[in-house]
Parts: sequence; C-alpha cells; structure tokens
Amino acid sequence: MKYFTIPPSDHLKDIVRYFWVLESAEPYVHYSMADVCPELIFHYHGRFDEIAADGSSVPSFTAGVHGQSSRIRRFTINGSFGILGVYLYPHAVSLLFNVPPVVLTNEMTDLNSLLKTAGDNLEEQVALAPGHPQRIQLIEAFITRRLLQQRQQQPPVFHAIQAIIESKGQITVKQLAQDYFLSERQFERQFRQFSGFSPKLFSRISRFQWTIAQYGNNFPSLTQLALESGYYDQSHFIHDFREFSGQHPRHYFSGNTDATRWRD
Repeated sequence: MKYFTIPPSDHLKDIVRYFWVLESAEPYVHYSMADVCPELIFHYHGRFDEIAADGSSVPSFTAGVHGQSSRIRRFTINGSFGILGVYLYPHAVSLLFNVPPVVLTNEMTDLNSLLKTAGDNLEEQVALAPGHPQRIQLIEAFITRRLLQQRQQQPPVFHAIQAIIESKGQITVKQLAQDYFLSERQFERQFRQFSGFSPKLFSRISRFQWTIAQYGNNFPSLTQLALESGYYDQSHFIHDFREFSGQHPRHYFSGNTDATRWRD
C-alpha cells in the first residue's frame, strides 16, 4: 500500500490543508474516524462499498465530499484502488459549494449533487488525467475559479477555526471571542455556521486528530500521550478516543489493527 501527501499551492493554503493519495493492489478495509475537516475525494481507480452497522454494504460515491464528522465509518474494496483526496479547512465548504458546512456534517455527498454538470466534468477530467500532478492542477484550477466567484468577505471566524486546529483544540472559546472582538454567543453562532460543529465539539475532535497523528512516535505510556495531547487524565483521554475512533488507544497505537494499515 502506498500513501503520501502533497502540499497545495501557496495561494490555496488557507483553503486546502494538503492533497493525499492512497493506492493499493490488494483488497482493503478503511476506517474513517471523527475529523473536523471535510475532504473532497476522487476514486480514480476502483470503487469502495460502505459497511453499515448491520454488516450490509452499499456502493460509495466515486467523487464527492466527505463532510466533517463526529462518527466512525467503514469502507471496503475487494480489489486494487487509487484515491486522491483534498483535505480542506472546514470553511472551504461554504466557499466552494455555496452550502452551510452544517449541511454536510456527518454526511457523504456526491459531487453531482453539489455541483451538477460542473461536478461531473471535474470527476471525468480527474479520472482521465495521466498522473497526480495533472489531477492536482485540475483541482486547484477548479478551486481557484470557485473562490473568484465569491463576493463576500471572509469573516474573522475563519482564522479562529484554523487557530483551534493548529492549537490541538486547546484555545478556549472565551479567548477566541476576545481575540476576534465578539461576544461568546456571537462567536459560537458564527463558528457553528462555518465549521459545522460547536466550538466545544470541534475542539475535542481537533485534539483527538492531533493524538492519532502521533501514531509511530515513541511515547513511554498512554498517560504521557494523554498529557501531551492536552488531556487532564487518562480516563478522559480513553473516553474521547473510543468515542471518535471506536477503539481503545492501546489497541490503536499497538499497530495491530486495520485502522492503522494505511499508516504502516
């Protein structure tokens, strides 16, 4: 299995966190965990099925948006595959698709439903492109065009969303509201509008995401990892980890799970 990331062009760094590619010649089960950031996803080779709670499966989209999520999902494919993902900041949803991010929270929406013919055209172009540089060039051109169509000024809360992600979810709502000259109520309303989550839940998931990104790093104990992640005690850490991943952190960080297969 091959996984790697590609940074966006400088003018898109406030919209796109990075591009990622996942490819394999073998069958695979993918675990999607809680994440504050939505992803624009293109399956340029192969198509996954989503596994429901009762064990049944339904075909996933071939191109679409996996919205910011507090839930766990599983996907499977029985053959080779290739996926290109565009890891976005939460506020990108309203800028690129003209819908409130909350509409896509915990949802997976195909590109045609969001963009109609333009979505179909972009999916076809990405699928037919000869390589990843050409695919990324097509997607960046699309994002740039969509941003140029925006006439509204980007509100300060966009920067607050980025600040929480970069701080591992450890900035308080009170501090952010003061930083952006808003009352806490105004800040919370705007934050939910452009992120799809309350600031509290957004911060919890951001902290969880920072924690799972430490996979492969050497921590002497779960307690030390919990402290580094900003948790006050190990029980709180285990509770959040189980809620957002479906697994005990000891199991996850052992590497003996399909959830980390793409990282190894």
